[in-house]
Amino acid sequence: MSASSTPSSGDNQPSQATDPLAWRRHLPALASAAAGINEACDAWDAVSDSLCDADGWPLDDKVYGDGKVKRDAEAWKHAEVFLDHGPEVLAGVRAAAGPDYVEGPISDDLRRIRGIDTILFRAEELRHEWNGVMALMDGSQPNVLHLYQERAEEHRNTEGWHYSHELGSKGPALVRVGEYLAHRADTERPAQTERARVALTRSTHNTPAVSPSSPQVPPASHPPAPGRSR
Repeated sequence: MSASSTPSSGDNQPSQATDPLAWRRHLPALASAAAGINEACDAWDAVSDSLCDADGWPLDDKVYGDGKVKRDAEAWKHAEVFLDHGPEVLAGVRAAAGPDYVEGPISDDLRRIRGIDTILFRAEELRHEWNGVMALMDGSQPNVLHLYQERAEEHRNTEGWHYSHELGSKGPALVRVGEYLAHRADTERPAQTERARVALTRSTHNTPAVSPSSPQVPPASHPPAPGRSR
């Protein structure tokens, strides 16, 4: 058998595509990313007022600007986690949530995450644009590449702050909804299995026993009457 035809170690493992709850493996990453965005925002809010005068104007433009650059960079780092993991979770949540949109313990959170797909799409466009800029700079001198990369990153992070902030706001709701739906599915699955087992048992007990059919005995054959001699 050639190396190319050798089955991989994962060939004998059940495919994640067959698991309707495979998306929940992304929930811890999203929870951590949402917390990271909000921590970056809170850290900036804690000092931003002290960097401004009574009218809200920065006392030192450079110090104020550097603070925002740091906030935007930290927030975007976590926003990219949402780009990597969020779409699959969102698709899984929408597939699992039905009447929950109308009423129930997660109906408010389902309303909170409206529009998050658009935010993810726009943020992904921004990341794609930045990757394109970096591809154009491939082969440049290291000192030139570093300069343009730094400027391109700062531009991307600044443009992406709105998306990062929205993901920090809507992200925790998406995580709560996902955790609720995953837990509910885990709770319902054993009950469904038990109901199926009981139904199968009842069906077997209610089926009348069928006696084995007796083999048909062919009618006895009589030897022909002897003919008369003349």
